[in-house]
Amino acid sequence: MEMNKEKEINYKSPIYLQLREVIRNKIDEGEYLPGTAIPSENDFAEIYGINRLTVRNAIDALVNEGMLKSVQGKGVFVSGKKVDHDLETIGGFTQSMQEKFTSVSTKEIVKSLRSAGEKYARIFDIDPMDKIYYIKRICYADKIPISIEEIFIPQYVVPKLEGIDLSVFSLGEVYNFYGIQINHAVQSLDLTKLEQKDKRFLGIDTDLAVMLLESTNYDVKERVIEYNRTYARSDKCNFNVNFHR
Repeated sequence: MEMNKEKEINYKSPIYLQLREVIRNKIDEGEYLPGTAIPSENDFAEIYGINRLTVRNAIDALVNEGMLKSVQGKGVFVSGKKVDHDLETIGGFTQSMQEKFTSVSTKEIVKSLRSAGEKYARIFDIDPMDKIYYIKRICYADKIPISIEEIFIPQYVVPKLEGIDLSVFSLGEVYNFYGIQINHAVQSLDLTKLEQKDKRFLGIDTDLAVMLLESTNYDVKERVIEYNRTYARSDKCNFNVNFHR
């Protein structure tokens, strides 16, 4: 980011309040996108010629409002606007783990942008040359590797996903930022075996089968906005299906 001196700060009112409004405007105007990090305290201090304590006060005010999210050791991120859901929440495997374990975390192995190809073009009803994001990550519950997730999302759904830290924000939060609401999902459950390198990620022996949960997620416009595969350890996980009349 080029550090050009800006002239939005003056001495007619408290400086931290002026900086707070500058940051707020940059969020509203889309310069600072939801899920991405804003400049550091040092960067803001250099840009506007003010001290770091003043910058921190401005950022803390927006954190308290819920517009920013501070993550120790990572930085400060734009939280985005919240969207209220009237429908019953549809949660993924990771979300269900968060409801059952004390500590849930993920480790990203791959996040890349690639052409859809024939298979995923059919799933998403897009051109094979259109771009999709591919995310592969390990999910941990109480520090134990529980599953591997492979997630596919068309680029047009979240155009700047490569700049969003998915260890800070869940995909559900990212969808909320962009006004995307998952309406329903089609899921299937099977048993399979992993490749050797993926077995090492999960710390399982060569003979243990894993459960494969495939999910195709649709938004309210009936667009497929996400396809994912979860490979879950059969010795650590159970799946329950509830039927209602």
